[in-house]
Amino acid sequence: MTSAATHPDVSPPEHTLRLTVTGMSCAACVGRVEQALRGVEGVKQADVNLASETAQIRFVAPASEQGLRTILDGAGYPAVDDSVADTPDLSERKTQEADDLRQRLLIAAALALPVFVMEMGGHLYPPFHHWIMRTIGTQASWLVQFVLTTLVLIGPGRGFYQKGIPSLLRGAPDMNALVALGTLAAYSYSTVATFLPVLLPADVRAVYFESAAVIVVLILLGRTLEARAKGRTGAAIRALIGLRPKTALRVQDGQPVEVAIDDIVTGDTLLARPGERIAVDGVVVEGISHVDESMITGEPLPVAKSGGDSVTGGTVNGTGALQIRATHVGADTMLAQIIRMVEEAQGAKLPIQAMVDRVTMRFVPAVLVVAAMTVLAWLILGPQPVLTHALVAGVAVLIIACPCAMGLATPTSIMVGTGRAAELGVLFRKGDALEQLQGVRLVAFDKTGTLTKGQPELTDFVTAPGFDRAEVLRFVAAVEQASEHPIAAAIVAAADGDLPIAEKFGAIAGYGVAATVAGRRVMIGADRLMQRRKIDITPFGSEAARLAATGKTPFYAAIDGELAAMIAVSDPVKSDSAAAIAALHAAGLQTAMITGDNARTAQAIAAQLGIDHVVAEVLPKGKVEALESLRAQHGAVAFVGDGINDAPALAAADLGLAIGTGTDVAIESADLVLMSGDLKGVLAALHLSRRVMGNIRQNLFWAFGYNAALIPVAAGVFYPLFGWQLSPMLAAGAMSLSSVFVLSNALRLRYVEVPELTQEGVT
Repeated sequence: MTSAATHPDVSPPEHTLRLTVTGMSCAACVGRVEQALRGVEGVKQADVNLASETAQIRFVAPASEQGLRTILDGAGYPAVDDSVADTPDLSERKTQEADDLRQRLLIAAALALPVFVMEMGGHLYPPFHHWIMRTIGTQASWLVQFVLTTLVLIGPGRGFYQKGIPSLLRGAPDMNALVALGTLAAYSYSTVATFLPVLLPADVRAVYFESAAVIVVLILLGRTLEARAKGRTGAAIRALIGLRPKTALRVQDGQPVEVAIDDIVTGDTLLARPGERIAVDGVVVEGISHVDESMITGEPLPVAKSGGDSVTGGTVNGTGALQIRATHVGADTMLAQIIRMVEEAQGAKLPIQAMVDRVTMRFVPAVLVVAAMTVLAWLILGPQPVLTHALVAGVAVLIIACPCAMGLATPTSIMVGTGRAAELGVLFRKGDALEQLQGVRLVAFDKTGTLTKGQPELTDFVTAPGFDRAEVLRFVAAVEQASEHPIAAAIVAAADGDLPIAEKFGAIAGYGVAATVAGRRVMIGADRLMQRRKIDITPFGSEAARLAATGKTPFYAAIDGELAAMIAVSDPVKSDSAAAIAALHAAGLQTAMITGDNARTAQAIAAQLGIDHVVAEVLPKGKVEALESLRAQHGAVAFVGDGINDAPALAAADLGLAIGTGTDVAIESADLVLMSGDLKGVLAALHLSRRVMGNIRQNLFWAFGYNAALIPVAAGVFYPLFGWQLSPMLAAGAMSLSSVFVLSNALRLRYVEVPELTQEGVT
């Protein structure tokens, strides 16, 4: 028996866990949660997102799921497993939260309004103050305000104290702690003035019940608007989930039976009726129809489907009925994978967020210090009544400085931006690719299947004198029918009718193929095969040079040792490739093509498309070396490819973009996936990246600028010059509006449109 000690290099298995974290209200909360998770032995990475209220954790033993949940519970932020099927999504959670907050807001507003009118009405309209004095008197007015404000604080405002006071006692104050301290300070001072006035000098006997009550109302208003806005940030995920049918028709004993989508297993035969959504990924076994795949690829035209064609779950069947054999179900379907990619991208943390986190982790404690210093400064230096001024300034600082907007600035833009990208057919597998795209200086492309269609077509078939074109084509196609080369398929497709049988087939490595057809020896290959067999190809010399110059690959056919035909095959360039290259140039980027094809063909295609740099005749390893060389010369490089041989280059590039119609290996190696097969996705990704990063910078400028500008005003720095002193109520309103502004600005990304490609670039 071999013990574990014999293999000390064996690493424990790594796990990934996604949790929905409740109770977070500001950027400081994010820092506390991450700090708690990262302090657990075995946790390798923990990223917490305030906008999506999720934590993504990578860990190994001795860390465990239950242990991580226990840690979060102890930190005051209970968590649930986000993978549980009945866990409501962000939109549902936020709708429920907004409804709850709305009820609390209405109750708080109803109780606070009389308090505000009683206290502030007299300041705004002096006769009203005199009327209060004549009717119920000052003391009775204060008692009414005390009762109503107490009801506001212990009712709708209770949550601020339930969360804020414990966080303060743990030495990890958050936004709730600031609100709790500010409102309790105003409430406690007013209560002393009401019931124990002898403890206060006569000139400072005043109440601020209206400040405590209205602060709660305004912050509840801000949180209600914030919850509604947060729910809208998950619109893309909600739309994707909505594409998944809940039931399907399974064919049993020749009859369709409706079953739940979760009961379908691989191998089941399903019936997709006209106009229905296809339930799971599969292969058509019977029927002919057109399928609308626009929600997956972004392409508006329906795609013809018949026996043997693959279909994707969530797409819409056209006018024909299809019987489909299920190949991927549940979490393995393309739609499920897309949803998972978008969720992971939305939960990602950009490098720019690291700076925000460092600031906000220290921000709330710093605010507490500033508030204490503000109170002390007013007590020492302030005018009479110093206690009143000190209280107003200290509470205003506590309320104005809540770092909600800081914590929302980056993640909300990422959520909305990556969601909009998914709607446009661009999947950010890694959220930080949004920021990395900004640094790209050169975009390199694979040729086959990326710049070209990846489906070779027979373009020219020129016979020598004395040979019949149709007969030679049939002979050549008969030989190529035994070959697996893509070029062979193009030739066979061009031949009409039944083909004769090829015998004694053999491949001559690096040269071509040969076989006997109808008793005649047929050879097909490049010029070097003809030269090797002493067959003169000079009659086609000028024509061959012309074809090569246009990016076509010429080769030859000989029958019984005599030159019979020159054949040219071309992989057509995609219709939008030239426009995409022009658009990249217009955006200030250089372009390159890295391909295993021969240099002459590659140069011809590069010239046709306007590509700046060409690296040809390279193996997959050579593509990686070519990228390193281009990076050394030009800076950060993005690589666009679709095949298995592109996977090393996609992984090695600063940013890998996989064509979604390509192989799974290529997609897994990429940072971004372009679901449609055309190159407008590259431009869409670049455009979205710039818009999202611009939006993040706007949000951060507002969030930090707001605090930098208003904390000094709240502290009373401008009071000696202009007599400005910020009311705590105005501070609460401004703080709430700052978060709403950031969310509203991020939500503008839902309507970003990608410029259309033209032959000159983009419009």
